Amino acid sequence: MTEQPRATDETPEPELTSPVVVEQPQTVLPPPPEAPPSAPAPAAPKDRRVLRAALRWTAAVLVFAAVGTATAYGITRMERTDVPGLATESDGRWDFPTLTRPPLPSGSPAPFAESNPAGAHHADLRALLLPAPEGATQDKALNGTDGWLETKDYLAEYAVKEERDELGQKLVDHGLRHIAARGWTTQDGTRTRVYLLQFGTAEIAETLYGSVVSYDTPVYAVRGADASSFDETLTLRSRVSHVERSVQVESKPYGAEQVRHAYLAAGDVVAVIVQSRKGTAPAVPFHQTVTLQSQLLG
Repeated sequence: MTEQPRATDETPEPELTSPVVVEQPQTVLPPPPEAPPSAPAPAAPKDRRVLRAALRWTAAVLVFAAVGTATAYGITRMERTDVPGLATESDGRWDFPTLTRPPLPSGSPAPFAESNPAGAHHADLRALLLPAPEGATQDKALNGTDGWLETKDYLAEYAVKEERDELGQKLVDHGLRHIAARGWTTQDGTRTRVYLLQFGTAEIAETLYGSVVSYDTPVYAVRGADASSFDETLTLRSRVSHVERSVQVESKPYGAEQVRHAYLAAGDVVAVIVQSRKGTAPAVPFHQTVTLQSQLLG
């Protein structure tokens, strides 16, 4: 360190026009260690309340979005009458018991399996009949003997004797094996008759079907329906694989009752469904009957 000379009485004190710089020996020190990142300062109480509220609203929006999506999907899969607030009056469908196909005999193929070229229904034909809906009264006259109906009782559905005779001969020529039938009457007076006619093979059944239906028009008039036309109101969505169908409705003007009837061809079976009612025979239960019987045969 450089010392300044002391002032004496004889030496006047110099005037300081600039600060005095004192030089110290320099020491090199290592850099200080890096401080760990500091945690963010806690939010003020008001900020925390705002944050919690925002999180709650975000969660609520996500939940409502998920529920809304699921609900929308559910509605598209439900009938209109199943949606609360959109319930409408019944469209006239009947309540049938749960439908199940009867079991096949051991080792027997299904009617439309590749191993069954004859298209034979090996299950009991009587068990393939559509059951009566709930609340209906059974027509015991169609039960026949042990569930098998005589041919003459089936032919009674046709009005003209000459046509009954002609159709009866066709059934003989095509080797009709047997007929299973079921009938019922619902509370509104609608009468339904279902006949299943079984033949030796699907080819024979299809030939018979083609002889009683010509271009979707029945060849033989059923009793009570002198003139019938193709029913265009039955949608294609109700078709069942492997089942041909011709659906007819009595044309206006009709008499005291209206008649609807259909022919189905499914493998070795030809089904005939007749439904009638005083006034007008509603379309919905008839279409339902045709579709469900087709499903049992298909």
